[in-house]
Amino acid sequence: MADFNGFNNYDNSGSYSGSSYNGNEFDQNSFSNYDLGGSAQSTYYREGAAAPTVSLNTYIARTFLWMFAGLLVTFVVSLGLVLSGGVYALLSGVGTVAIIVALIAQLILVGILSARVRSLSVGAARALFLVYAALNGLSFSIYFVAFDVPILIMAFGATALMFGGMAAASLIFNLQLDTLRPILFGGLIVMILFGILSFFMNFGVINTLLCYAGIALFMGYTAYDTSKIKDNYNYYATIGDSTMLEKASVFSALQLYLDFVNMMLYIIRLFANSKGSKRN
Repeated sequence: MADFNGFNNYDNSGSYSGSSYNGNEFDQNSFSNYDLGGSAQSTYYREGAAAPTVSLNTYIARTFLWMFAGLLVTFVVSLGLVLSGGVYALLSGVGTVAIIVALIAQLILVGILSARVRSLSVGAARALFLVYAALNGLSFSIYFVAFDVPILIMAFGATALMFGGMAAASLIFNLQLDTLRPILFGGLIVMILFGILSFFMNFGVINTLLCYAGIALFMGYTAYDTSKIKDNYNYYATIGDSTMLEKASVFSALQLYLDFVNMMLYIIRLFANSKGSKRN
């Protein structure tokens, strides 16, 4: 998950306050719109290539199943660290170093998936995705300590509803969102800049507004990345490249995974801020 705020805003009382910077946004910024094929490229049939053996609906379902598998791996790793007490070691000085190393490793893994997606085998692409999800579990485990469990449950439920709604709308209405890509990218840059500034100052009410903006941003990315699943299928089905089709599915699963996690982090912060305000 590559999230730094677990170390900057955590105190001994178990409370968690202040604005945060989510390193996942770097992943989305650098790699989420990597072109795996798309309609912009010329269409041709590769002689000797194996034609896809799955329907579009099956392909979409498999992509989302891989995304859910990544979320499950992250949850299992996080829960394991909490139940074993390993999460408290991560909050120590040595643990902080381990988290930083994990963050760097996550960026490297996503970079490899992006830059070498064509040369990697399908199995290697899937393995890298699951390793990334497991590394994410290290930093995500901190949220089990920093926030009340009811907040995490409500945040997960709200994220699932919004994520599912945007994904369904993108598929049902066959949305073509390529024109939104510059807007989404620009919004992401703004959120990253404010995230960096949050290290040095407390935005107060502005932080709540940023949470709403972050949620809206990743709802948009969810719809966009869902539409790219169909685009990739149509392109690689046309040229008859079933291997690249499977790798594109893994990459799409990674993007959806990032959309879900980032959206959930902003919702957690929003719920936590709201709870803190009521206490005051």
